Amino acid sequence: MAYCSHQAARNAGCTGTDAEVAAWIAAGRERIDAYTQQCFEPTDLVVVADVGAGGLVILPRRVRTVTSVVPVLADDDGPVVPSSAYRVTSSAVLGQVDAVHLAWGGYDDLVAGAESYNGGWQGLWSRWGAEQVKVSGEFGYDEAPLLVGQANAILAAELQALARPSDADAEQDPSLQVDDEGNNVAIENADEETTPVTPSASTGSTQADALLAGYLNRGASLIGGV
Repeated sequence: MAYCSHQAARNAGCTGTDAEVAAWIAAGRERIDAYTQQCFEPTDLVVVADVGAGGLVILPRRVRTVTSVVPVLADDDGPVVPSSAYRVTSSAVLGQVDAVHLAWGGYDDLVAGAESYNGGWQGLWSRWGAEQVKVSGEFGYDEAPLLVGQANAILAAELQALARPSDADAEQDPSLQVDDEGNNVAIENADEETTPVTPSASTGSTQADALLAGYLNRGASLIGGV
């Protein structure tokens, strides 16, 4: 899903057919995803995150729902922890952070070490000493925020401008596909995304970077998603 409309990209200076504009929007979105390390639409992900003091696990994306929490142990992954053993907070709620709070309580007399008489899940977490957990769930915003959309439009236009060859370049390299407006249109695969996107120190545009500054997320590791 694009973060901005075709018209917004055109208003920012992007030109060409709808297909060409869509390709540049997709290229801009890829830059945004790599820079912010955030999800701006609901996305199913599996992440590995560090367990901090008091069992606090800061998540690397805005969390919507958590479907499973599994401790990462030295020899193998532990059992799936029931939802009664942790609670989830989301930055979608003002004043909250994206996190899983472990050792919240509960017990399971059928799990060795998590029995009610043995300290329950809280006691088991202490004995495990797990430094990381694997969290599966749905992450991301309901939709792209306004500033993200503006950054996408700017990037679409700037990336197109950077790719536009000069007349001299076009003459020297006849393989360049240039339309009547001088745009390099050989970008048919620009909307193909890979997951996860490699982190980037910048989108390549200082203006876009400034718009996206409030959405940067350099948290835990992303394993995979769809």
